[in-house]
Amino acid sequence: MMAAQVMTPLIDRLPAVRGRLGANAPLSGITWFHVGGPAEVMFRPADPEDLAAFLRAKPAGVPVTVIGVGSNLLVRDGGVPGVVIRLGRGFAGIAASGASVTAGAAALDVNVAQVARDAGIAGLEFLVGVPGTIGGALRMNAGAYGREMMDATVSATALDPAGRLHRLDKAALGFSYRACAVPQDWIFVSGELAGRAGDTAAIAGRMREIQAEREASQPIRTRTGGSTFANPPGARAWELIDAAGCRGLRRGGAMVSEKHCNFLINTGVATAADIEALGEEVRRRVLDHSGIRLEWEIRRVGVPGSAPAGTTEGGR
Repeated sequence: MMAAQVMTPLIDRLPAVRGRLGANAPLSGITWFHVGGPAEVMFRPADPEDLAAFLRAKPAGVPVTVIGVGSNLLVRDGGVPGVVIRLGRGFAGIAASGASVTAGAAALDVNVAQVARDAGIAGLEFLVGVPGTIGGALRMNAGAYGREMMDATVSATALDPAGRLHRLDKAALGFSYRACAVPQDWIFVSGELAGRAGDTAAIAGRMREIQAEREASQPIRTRTGGSTFANPPGARAWELIDAAGCRGLRRGGAMVSEKHCNFLINTGVATAADIEALGEEVRRRVLDHSGIRLEWEIRRVGVPGSAPAGTTEGGR
Protein backbone atom coordinates (compact mmCIF):
# COMPACT_ATOMS: atom_id res chain seq x y z
CA MET A 1 0.00 0.00 0.00
CA MET A 2 1.31 3.41 -0.90
CA ALA A 3 2.01 5.57 2.13
CA ALA A 4 -0.35 8.48 2.61
CA GLN A 5 1.05 11.72 1.22
CA VAL A 6 2.02 14.16 3.93
CA MET A 7 1.42 17.82 3.16
CA THR A 8 4.52 19.93 3.72
CA PRO A 9 3.78 22.51 6.43
CA LEU A 10 3.25 26.00 5.08
CA ILE A 11 6.19 27.46 7.00
CA ASP A 12 8.55 25.07 5.20
CA ARG A 13 7.28 26.27 1.81
CA LEU A 14 7.94 29.94 2.46
CA PRO A 15 11.03 31.88 1.31
CA ALA A 16 13.89 32.79 3.63
CA VAL A 17 13.46 36.15 5.33
CA ARG A 18 15.48 38.52 7.50
CA GLY A 19 12.57 38.98 9.85
CA ARG A 20 10.84 36.26 11.89
CA LEU A 21 8.56 33.42 10.83
CA GLY A 22 6.61 31.31 13.31
CA ALA A 23 4.07 28.53 12.90
CA ASN A 24 0.80 28.23 14.83
CA ALA A 25 1.38 31.67 16.35
CA PRO A 26 -1.11 32.81 19.03
CA LEU A 27 -3.11 35.91 18.12
CA SER A 28 -5.51 36.33 21.04
CA GLY A 29 -2.89 38.03 23.20
CA ILE A 30 -2.22 40.78 20.66
CA THR A 31 -5.84 41.73 19.95
CA TRP A 32 -7.74 44.09 22.20
CA PHE A 33 -10.61 41.62 22.50
CA HIS A 34 -8.18 38.91 23.71
CA VAL A 35 -9.98 36.20 21.75
CA GLY A 36 -9.36 34.13 18.63
CA GLY A 37 -7.33 31.27 17.27
CA PRO A 38 -3.73 31.23 16.00
CA ALA A 39 -2.12 32.26 12.74
CA GLU A 40 -1.06 29.32 10.59
CA VAL A 41 2.18 31.28 10.10
CA MET A 42 3.14 34.66 11.53
CA PHE A 43 5.64 36.81 9.63
CA ARG A 44 7.24 39.85 11.25
CA PRO A 45 9.25 41.51 8.46
CA ALA A 46 12.44 43.33 9.37
CA ASP A 47 11.68 46.31 7.13
CA PRO A 48 9.85 47.23 3.89
CA GLU A 49 12.54 45.62 1.72
CA ASP A 50 12.21 42.33 3.62
CA LEU A 51 8.44 42.43 3.17
CA ALA A 52 8.72 43.23 -0.55
CA ALA A 53 11.13 40.32 -1.11
CA PHE A 54 8.80 37.96 0.75
CA LEU A 55 5.80 38.98 -1.36
CA ARG A 56 7.78 38.48 -4.55
CA ALA A 57 8.97 34.99 -3.55
CA LYS A 58 6.08 33.46 -1.62
CA PRO A 59 4.16 30.60 -3.28
CA ALA A 60 1.15 31.66 -5.33
CA GLY A 61 -2.17 31.13 -3.66
CA VAL A 62 -0.97 31.50 -0.07
CA PRO A 63 -3.39 33.92 1.60
CA VAL A 64 -1.96 36.94 3.38
CA THR A 65 -3.60 38.87 6.22
CA VAL A 66 -2.08 42.05 7.63
CA ILE A 67 -2.73 43.10 11.22
CA GLY A 68 -1.57 46.02 13.31
CA VAL A 69 -2.03 46.20 17.06
CA GLY A 70 -5.41 44.45 16.93
CA SER A 71 -7.38 47.45 18.18
CA ASN A 72 -10.27 47.15 15.73
CA LEU A 73 -9.96 43.46 14.90
CA LEU A 74 -11.88 40.28 15.71
CA VAL A 75 -9.96 37.07 15.05
CA ARG A 76 -12.33 34.11 14.81
CA ASP A 77 -11.82 31.07 17.04
CA GLY A 78 -10.56 28.79 14.26
CA GLY A 79 -7.59 31.07 13.58
CA VAL A 80 -6.26 32.58 10.38
CA PRO A 81 -5.09 30.35 7.50
CA GLY A 82 -2.05 31.32 5.47
CA VAL A 83 0.39 34.02 6.53
CA VAL A 84 -0.44 36.76 9.00
CA ILE A 85 1.90 39.72 8.56
CA ARG A 86 2.48 41.90 11.58
CA LEU A 87 4.43 45.06 10.95
CA GLY A 88 6.75 46.04 13.77
CA ARG A 89 9.69 48.24 14.64
CA GLY A 90 11.01 48.48 11.08
CA PHE A 91 7.76 50.18 10.07
CA ALA A 92 7.27 52.41 13.12
CA GLY A 93 9.48 55.42 12.37
CA ILE A 94 8.06 58.94 12.69
CA ALA A 95 9.71 62.11 11.40
CA ALA A 96 8.46 65.70 11.40
CA SER A 97 9.56 68.27 8.82
CA GLY A 98 8.05 71.72 8.52
CA ALA A 99 4.30 71.26 8.92
CA SER A 100 4.21 67.60 7.89
CA VAL A 101 4.85 64.23 9.52
CA THR A 102 5.96 61.05 7.77
CA ALA A 103 5.10 57.88 9.69
CA GLY A 104 5.53 54.17 9.12
CA ALA A 105 2.46 51.98 8.89
CA ALA A 106 3.19 50.43 12.31
CA ALA A 107 3.54 53.80 14.05
CA LEU A 108 0.90 54.21 16.73
CA ASP A 109 -1.57 56.98 15.98
CA VAL A 110 -1.06 58.45 19.45
CA ASN A 111 2.71 58.57 18.93
CA VAL A 112 2.24 60.44 15.65
CA ALA A 113 0.05 62.98 17.45
CA GLN A 114 2.73 63.41 20.11
CA VAL A 115 5.53 63.94 17.56
CA ALA A 116 3.38 66.52 15.79
CA ARG A 117 2.71 68.28 19.10
CA ASP A 118 6.41 68.43 19.98
CA ALA A 119 7.18 69.85 16.51
CA GLY A 120 4.47 72.52 16.82
CA ILE A 121 2.30 70.97 14.09
CA ALA A 122 -1.43 71.51 14.63
CA GLY A 123 -4.25 69.58 12.94
CA LEU A 124 -3.21 66.06 13.90
CA GLU A 125 -4.49 66.15 17.47
CA PHE A 126 -7.42 63.90 16.53
CA LEU A 127 -5.02 60.96 16.21
CA VAL A 128 -4.68 60.81 19.99
CA GLY A 129 -8.30 59.62 20.01
CA VAL A 130 -7.84 56.97 17.30
CA PRO A 131 -6.66 53.59 18.61
CA GLY A 132 -4.32 51.65 16.36
CA THR A 133 -1.64 52.37 13.79
CA ILE A 134 -1.19 54.63 10.78
CA GLY A 135 -1.53 51.69 8.38
CA GLY A 136 -4.93 50.80 9.78
CA ALA A 137 -5.95 54.45 9.91
CA LEU A 138 -5.13 54.85 6.21
CA ARG A 139 -6.97 51.66 5.29
CA MET A 140 -10.22 52.72 6.97
CA ASN A 141 -9.94 56.51 6.78
CA ALA A 142 -10.07 56.54 10.56
CA GLY A 143 -11.32 59.62 12.29
CA ALA A 144 -12.52 61.10 15.56
CA TYR A 145 -13.41 64.41 17.14
CA GLY A 146 -14.18 66.25 13.93
CA ARG A 147 -11.34 65.12 11.66
CA GLU A 148 -10.34 62.03 9.71
CA MET A 149 -7.37 60.80 7.73
CA MET A 150 -8.63 62.26 4.46
CA ASP A 151 -8.31 65.71 6.04
CA ALA A 152 -4.62 65.24 6.86
CA THR A 153 -3.12 62.76 4.39
CA VAL A 154 -0.88 64.01 1.58
CA SER A 155 0.26 60.63 0.26
CA ALA A 156 0.99 57.03 1.24
CA THR A 157 3.25 54.24 0.05
CA ALA A 158 2.02 50.68 -0.33
CA LEU A 159 3.25 47.33 -1.61
CA ASP A 160 1.13 45.41 -4.10
CA PRO A 161 0.86 41.58 -3.93
CA ALA A 162 3.88 41.25 -6.24
CA GLY A 163 6.07 43.28 -3.89
CA ARG A 164 6.10 46.45 -6.04
CA LEU A 165 6.14 49.73 -4.16
CA HIS A 166 3.65 52.45 -5.11
CA ARG A 167 3.39 56.07 -4.01
CA LEU A 168 -0.26 57.09 -3.87
CA ASP A 169 -1.39 60.69 -3.72
CA LYS A 170 -4.58 61.71 -1.97
CA ALA A 171 -6.69 61.30 -5.10
CA ALA A 172 -5.37 57.77 -5.69
CA LEU A 173 -6.16 56.82 -2.09
CA GLY A 174 -9.85 57.47 -2.81
CA PHE A 175 -10.94 58.12 0.75
CA SER A 176 -14.59 57.77 1.71
CA TYR A 177 -16.37 57.25 5.01
CA ARG A 178 -14.35 54.60 6.90
CA ALA A 179 -12.84 53.27 3.68
CA CYS A 180 -10.31 53.92 0.94
CA ALA A 181 -10.07 52.79 -2.68
CA VAL A 182 -6.70 51.02 -2.37
CA PRO A 183 -7.08 47.28 -3.10
CA GLN A 184 -7.46 45.16 0.02
CA ASP A 185 -4.45 43.02 -0.86
CA TRP A 186 -2.08 46.01 -0.96
CA ILE A 187 -0.08 46.64 2.21
CA PHE A 188 0.47 50.19 3.46
CA VAL A 189 4.09 50.92 4.34
CA SER A 190 3.97 54.59 5.33
CA GLY A 191 1.99 57.80 5.11
CA GLU A 192 2.70 61.52 4.90
CA LEU A 193 0.36 63.74 6.90
CA ALA A 194 0.16 67.52 6.77
CA GLY A 195 -0.91 69.97 9.45
CA ARG A 196 -0.18 73.63 10.04
CA ALA A 197 2.10 75.62 12.29
CA GLY A 198 0.67 75.86 15.77
CA ASP A 199 1.39 76.61 19.41
CA THR A 200 2.72 73.57 21.25
CA ALA A 201 0.85 74.40 24.45
CA ALA A 202 -2.45 74.83 22.61
CA ILE A 203 -1.92 71.58 20.72
CA ALA A 204 -1.17 69.76 23.97
CA GLY A 205 -4.29 71.24 25.56
CA ARG A 206 -6.50 70.02 22.70
CA MET A 207 -4.97 66.54 22.98
CA ARG A 208 -5.73 66.45 26.71
CA GLU A 209 -9.34 67.46 25.97
CA ILE A 210 -9.72 64.61 23.46
CA GLN A 211 -8.20 62.07 25.84
CA ALA A 212 -10.46 63.20 28.69
CA GLU A 213 -13.57 63.07 26.49
CA ARG A 214 -12.66 59.61 25.24
CA GLU A 215 -12.02 58.37 28.77
CA ALA A 216 -15.39 59.72 29.94
CA SER A 217 -17.48 58.37 27.08
CA GLN A 218 -15.89 55.07 25.98
CA PRO A 219 -15.08 51.80 27.78
CA ILE A 220 -11.40 52.05 26.86
CA ARG A 221 -10.16 50.15 29.91
CA THR A 222 -12.06 46.99 28.98
CA ARG A 223 -11.41 44.20 26.48
CA THR A 224 -13.08 45.83 23.52
CA GLY A 225 -12.41 46.50 19.86
CA GLY A 226 -13.38 50.13 19.39
CA SER A 227 -16.48 51.26 17.53
CA THR A 228 -18.27 48.13 16.32
CA PHE A 229 -20.50 49.53 13.58
CA ALA A 230 -20.10 52.41 11.14
CA ASN A 231 -22.54 55.29 11.45
CA PRO A 232 -25.22 55.01 8.76
CA PRO A 233 -25.86 58.14 6.65
CA GLY A 234 -27.67 60.70 8.76
CA ALA A 235 -27.68 58.58 11.93
CA ARG A 236 -25.49 57.48 14.82
CA ALA A 237 -24.98 53.79 15.37
CA TRP A 238 -24.99 54.03 19.16
CA GLU A 239 -28.35 55.83 19.18
CA LEU A 240 -29.91 53.17 16.94
CA ILE A 241 -28.51 50.40 19.15
CA ASP A 242 -29.77 52.09 22.30
CA ALA A 243 -33.23 52.68 20.81
CA ALA A 244 -33.44 49.00 19.87
CA GLY A 245 -32.96 48.04 23.53
CA CYS A 246 -29.49 46.54 23.16
CA ARG A 247 -27.56 48.42 25.84
CA GLY A 248 -26.23 45.77 28.23
CA LEU A 249 -27.28 42.89 25.94
CA ARG A 250 -25.20 39.75 26.55
CA ARG A 251 -24.29 36.60 24.70
CA GLY A 252 -22.04 34.18 26.54
CA GLY A 253 -19.10 36.23 27.78
CA ALA A 254 -19.75 39.13 25.39
CA MET A 255 -21.73 42.25 26.27
CA VAL A 256 -22.89 45.47 24.68
CA SER A 257 -21.23 48.21 26.73
CA GLU A 258 -23.41 50.08 29.19
CA LYS A 259 -21.13 53.11 28.83
CA HIS A 260 -21.19 53.36 25.03
CA CYS A 261 -23.39 50.87 23.24
CA ASN A 262 -21.50 50.91 19.95
CA PHE A 263 -18.78 49.00 21.80
CA LEU A 264 -18.84 45.24 22.40
CA ILE A 265 -16.94 43.94 25.43
CA ASN A 266 -15.28 40.68 26.34
CA THR A 267 -16.24 40.39 30.01
CA GLY A 268 -13.44 37.87 30.51
CA VAL A 269 -14.69 34.54 29.18
CA ALA A 270 -16.03 35.43 25.72
CA THR A 271 -15.12 33.56 22.57
CA ALA A 272 -14.87 35.27 19.22
CA ALA A 273 -18.07 33.43 18.33
CA ASP A 274 -19.83 35.06 21.30
CA ILE A 275 -18.73 38.53 20.19
CA GLU A 276 -19.61 38.07 16.54
CA ALA A 277 -22.98 36.48 17.32
CA LEU A 278 -23.81 39.32 19.72
CA GLY A 279 -22.94 41.83 17.01
CA GLU A 280 -25.21 40.05 14.55
CA GLU A 281 -28.01 40.02 17.12
CA VAL A 282 -27.58 43.77 17.59
CA ARG A 283 -27.75 44.26 13.81
CA ARG A 284 -30.94 42.17 13.66
CA ARG A 285 -32.64 44.11 16.46
CA VAL A 286 -31.68 47.49 14.99
CA LEU A 287 -33.00 46.44 11.57
CA ASP A 288 -36.27 45.26 13.11
CA HIS A 289 -36.64 48.46 15.14
CA SER A 290 -35.53 51.14 12.67
CA GLY A 291 -35.27 49.49 9.25
CA ILE A 292 -31.58 50.45 9.14
CA ARG A 293 -28.95 47.79 8.50
CA LEU A 294 -25.76 48.47 10.46
CA GLU A 295 -22.45 47.61 8.80
CA TRP A 296 -19.50 46.22 10.74
CA GLU A 297 -16.64 48.67 11.29
CA ILE A 298 -14.62 46.10 13.22
CA ARG A 299 -12.63 43.91 10.84
CA ARG A 300 -13.33 40.20 11.23
CA VAL A 301 -10.75 37.68 10.00
CA GLY A 302 -10.16 33.94 10.11
CA VAL A 303 -12.41 30.91 10.24
CA PRO A 304 -15.00 29.94 12.84
CA GLY A 305 -13.99 27.48 15.52
CA SER A 306 -15.92 24.83 17.36
CA ALA A 307 -16.48 26.89 20.51
CA PRO A 308 -20.25 27.12 21.15
CA ALA A 309 -21.78 30.57 21.28
CA GLY A 310 -23.70 31.43 24.42
CA THR A 311 -27.31 32.46 24.95
CA THR A 312 -28.37 36.03 24.37
CA GLU A 313 -29.61 37.73 27.52
CA GLY A 314 -31.07 41.00 28.67
CA GLY A 315 -30.55 44.40 27.22
CA ARG A 316 -32.44 47.53 27.99
